[in-house]
Amino acid sequence: MELKRVVVTGLGALTPIGNNISEYWEALKTGKSGAAPITYFDTTLFKTKFACEIKNFNANDHFDRKEVRRLDRFAQYALVASDEAILDSGVDLDVVDKYRIGVIWGAGIGGLETFQNEVIDFAKGDGTPRFNPFFIPKMIADIAPGNISIKHGFMGPNYATVSACASSANAMIDALNYIRLGYSDIMVTGGSEAAVTQAGMGGFNSMHALSTRNDDPQKASRPFDANRDGFVLGEGGGALILEEYEHAKARGAKIYAEVIGGGMSSDAYHMTAPHPEGTGVIAVMKNCLENSGLKPEDVDTINTHGTSTPLGDVAELKAIKNVFGDHAKNININSTKSMTGHLLGAAGAVEAIASILAMQNNLVPPTINHETADENIDPELNLTLNKPQERNIKVAMSNTFGFGGHNACVAFKKLDE
Repeated sequence: MELKRVVVTGLGALTPIGNNISEYWEALKTGKSGAAPITYFDTTLFKTKFACEIKNFNANDHFDRKEVRRLDRFAQYALVASDEAILDSGVDLDVVDKYRIGVIWGAGIGGLETFQNEVIDFAKGDGTPRFNPFFIPKMIADIAPGNISIKHGFMGPNYATVSACASSANAMIDALNYIRLGYSDIMVTGGSEAAVTQAGMGGFNSMHALSTRNDDPQKASRPFDANRDGFVLGEGGGALILEEYEHAKARGAKIYAEVIGGGMSSDAYHMTAPHPEGTGVIAVMKNCLENSGLKPEDVDTINTHGTSTPLGDVAELKAIKNVFGDHAKNININSTKSMTGHLLGAAGAVEAIASILAMQNNLVPPTINHETADENIDPELNLTLNKPQERNIKVAMSNTFGFGGHNACVAFKKLDE
């Protein structure tokens, strides 16, 4: 069976450094940090007092009052980002076959704020189980794709992928395969997360996963720097419209890039730590290259998982050297988490969008905040430090890994008609 070609025809983003695609790209290329003191709650007793929150977002600008009450922030972000992507795609929803349009969405946690608040309210009471009737449907991760499909009437495949921080990358790979195999014409895919809450910050702090650079939040996310001390929690959403190539061509759609493949693997090593030699990461990138029909020397850029943790950054770069050999030093390697923070389940989608925009503009966004070289990192690797670099990008890869050892890698290519 010949697989169908799949292209990207729409993009949407709601990030800590920009509330739409144009704002997001402008911030990426100028190296803007989204980190700032937390505004959502009192952080006096918290080890980490900052995060990468969404700025200037008012739910009432996008939803009526009833909808605001019924939607956790992660679902609000999903709807806003997907609306932008659908509009950007130019698809006429009055003429397309909605049975052949699906939604596959990633969220690592889902409605954490809703869960937290409902449990706190119950604990403050007299033991009577008084819960908001929207508690469960606001909380569950699959409500995001459910709401997207309900809003637009999409009746194709519809579900959520949950693989921690790899969730939206897994969603994209599933969406790619539904179209490749001929089951759908269009898939809305991506991910969203809203874990900047007391529970989220407290939980990650207890694991010693977060940076505690409270005196200088904007420089806290520093992938590959010798003095990195953990990731910066972010929030938001990213959406992509994937479409069968002939279907897109027939309607004269704008095409951003071709999605040429994806790889998945498991570390099978530890609940939270990567294998020190990056064995699972080696496997996922090899799987992606094979699935995409690529040779290692075809790859121009890799947007790494690059969370700014002491162990993770080194293991990933070791894996890149293992897979790409001498070509590794010719690849522009970067981590846009240095700017957005770590969006958990939304990371894969938001970073895939960064890779696609880099390809479109022949400009690799920088890895900001690098000051001190790490002796454990090969100095010959081009980590695109502190400044963007111009490059003719034909093939871009994006890595995303999650707690539990979940690894996903997606490859994009400039359209070759």
